[in-house]
Amino acid sequence: MGAGVGYYTYLSFARLIDERLHGERERSLPRVYARPVELRRGQALSEAELIVRLNDLGYAQRPEVERPGEFAVMRDTIAVRSRTGRTEGKTIHITFSSPGGKRTAASPPAAAIRGLEIVGSGPQESVELDTPLLTALMRSGTREKRRHVELATIPKHMQEAVLAIEDQSFYSHPGINPFPLMTTLVVNGLGLGERRLGSSTITQQLARMFFLSDEFNAELQRGERSYGRKAREGVMSLVLERRASKSEILEMYLNDVYLGQRGSFAIHGVAEAARLFFGKDVSNLTIAEAALIAGVIQSPASRSPFTNVKRALERRNVVIRAMASEEFITSDQAAHALREPVQVAQRGVDTEAPYFVDMISQQVNEQFPGLTTRPGATDVYTTLDMNLQRAALEAVRSGLEKVDQLLARRKRKNITQAALLAVDPRTGEILALVGGRSYNQSQFNRVTVAHRQPGSVFKPFVFLAAFEAAASEGRSDFTPASITDDEPEIFDVDGEPWEPKNYGDDYDGEITWRHALAMSRNLGTIHVGAAVGFDKVAALWRKVGVGTPPRAYPSIALGVFELTPFEVAQAYTLFLNGGSVRPLVALDRIEAAGKTMRPPAGKLKRVARADTTYLVVNMMRSVLNEGTGASARAQGFSYDAAGKTGTTNDLRDAWFAGFTPDLLTVVWVGYDDNQPLSLSGSQAALPIWTDFMKKAMAGRPNATMPAPSGITYAEIDRETGKLANPGCPHQFAEAFLAGTEPTEYCPLHH
Repeated sequence: MGAGVGYYTYLSFARLIDERLHGERERSLPRVYARPVELRRGQALSEAELIVRLNDLGYAQRPEVERPGEFAVMRDTIAVRSRTGRTEGKTIHITFSSPGGKRTAASPPAAAIRGLEIVGSGPQESVELDTPLLTALMRSGTREKRRHVELATIPKHMQEAVLAIEDQSFYSHPGINPFPLMTTLVVNGLGLGERRLGSSTITQQLARMFFLSDEFNAELQRGERSYGRKAREGVMSLVLERRASKSEILEMYLNDVYLGQRGSFAIHGVAEAARLFFGKDVSNLTIAEAALIAGVIQSPASRSPFTNVKRALERRNVVIRAMASEEFITSDQAAHALREPVQVAQRGVDTEAPYFVDMISQQVNEQFPGLTTRPGATDVYTTLDMNLQRAALEAVRSGLEKVDQLLARRKRKNITQAALLAVDPRTGEILALVGGRSYNQSQFNRVTVAHRQPGSVFKPFVFLAAFEAAASEGRSDFTPASITDDEPEIFDVDGEPWEPKNYGDDYDGEITWRHALAMSRNLGTIHVGAAVGFDKVAALWRKVGVGTPPRAYPSIALGVFELTPFEVAQAYTLFLNGGSVRPLVALDRIEAAGKTMRPPAGKLKRVARADTTYLVVNMMRSVLNEGTGASARAQGFSYDAAGKTGTTNDLRDAWFAGFTPDLLTVVWVGYDDNQPLSLSGSQAALPIWTDFMKKAMAGRPNATMPAPSGITYAEIDRETGKLANPGCPHQFAEAFLAGTEPTEYCPLHH
């Protein structure tokens, strides 16, 4: 009878284990990739930053490169043996500029790539490496960080660290270790110890977390410990040892073991812990780092290096001594490892673009329902550029630190937040996305979800509506050189008075339209809107097709309605697509079951003419060259660019949206509770934009934004907007729609 029950139990467990093992081998979590890493001569990248990129790609650091997937660090040079693409199997030497020396505004960054050379092929302007893995998409209803790696890629000392502290007889026991088990049963049963002892082998731990996790979690919640469940765990371990090899068991364990929380994510597996704890690929862990990860297993909540460095260090040292006792390492190696300080990567989760990955996960589920739950490998390829993503993350971090310093005296309890979105305006591809200050603290994606007033960022569309009206009606009085009245006025809005003011309550009187936009003059812009008709401004924005259509009130000229940074960026693509809006895209393709699937291609949406759009772009150059964005030039950003600062009512929101022909970036800074930030766009958002754009554009050619057909130029007087006389002290070559150039000469300077 007993033999029959035992045989039935064995068959039941064997069937369950085979099903799970088969499923685990056949199914993997969908993996999300960024675009291939590109290196350029002159690119703003230091040796340390390139090492981080190579760790992202899973390259192993060695004294010398011998095989693909390895890199070696030398003086001012890093050698890389590429493993994919056109450079597969070739050695690339990347040399770096030495810090110091006299620099100018046009100089490359102090830390930059000085040269690229493919051994045997000579110098290169750029090279392309692997496609970096961002993360695996979470299972439904969970938030996990994990990446599966083969046992052969996990260094021996990482495996040995776990074996030394968790299961020293792993390779000799049959699944359970009877002697520690009996000791535990006696001590726990008789209550002889202050703390309950554990006796689980690695096989038992895997059985518990892989096959009996629901039972175990339920017991933990009830505060119970069931000997029945423990018995089933033991039997299942014995069966597991006969259905899988030791190597398979250890590989599954090292890939699935729980290693604590980082923000809202549960960390699973030593490979993911290596990246989040130390910013390294698992192959590059030191003995001390491997020991720290192994030490976390026993109590992830109390021994995480993020929450308790002291206890993490103490447990790490216990593991190191255990490794030496088991003769996995020498006494000299142990002594060296014990002296190594604990240095963790403080922004581990943020470096993997979690806000972007959340957006991708939502898009995949919406556009390809059920795809992520199918068996087999599923690879999701995205448009993200990890070089730009890290530059964006650093720009937001340092920019918010400066904002906090400006606001320190005000003793606000609120935490300032920021959002940054960078796209290729020609394709709409999202290259970098930072949805907030820290994903660990808040998973609210301010790029896609935060609806805030765009303020003055909307003003270029007021002038675009005017130029469109001029083109369609044959008018010559709506030009960049036209005069608007920048003086206070009270407007009637549905029988109620509305009295807008300029920033700082400063007014310029009669000024050109170019000057009104460059200096972000509220009253000057409102009077332009009144001249063309607020209904036409609203009609143009409806054609843009993003956000909620605003009503045709005077306040529309000041952006008194709500948009997300995502919507602002999409609207601004029209300035680099000849008046057509380009939909933004983040998902490139999905490869699953031998098939390639692509999302529907977004189509350009015509909003305005190319020539009228160019007039606005040309005016927006003045924002950076002489207007509210001029501090970008003072900080060394010298590329041909255009943009617009944005500051909303009561200084609640700070914006800057700006672009070169290759890159469009939108930055927002403010409080989540919509309290006044009390800083302008040029004070809070522009420095972040400038810092990012300097790094992003370094090493790229300084492309220009050429004028389309139908544009002519005339030399005008900046003050009057009339044709310039030889005596005019401030002359400017202004752009006009052909036939709308001024015909009168400046009356002030003869």
